[in-house]
Amino acid sequence: MAKKKAPKSKAGKFIGLGMQVFGAIGVMKQIKEAKGKHDKLEMTDAIISAAAVITGFALLIRSLREEQDELTEIEGL
Repeated sequence: MAKKKAPKSKAGKFIGLGMQVFGAIGVMKQIKEAKGKHDKLEMTDAIISAAAVITGFALLIRSLREEQDELTEIEGL
């Protein structure tokens, strides 16, 4: 499986965060619909989608922190 590359620029990372927010909103709607229908398969799909959104957030936040740490190291030298 090919490794997905993270956005290089800080602006790209913030755009990625925005996309994750929209994804989270979609997952919330999907969960609400699945609960209303009492459909276990749709609920399972929604939970898996939520895990993907959470992982995306975590990866973007980690890359922003690493970038901030690199800048702090450069300023400290």
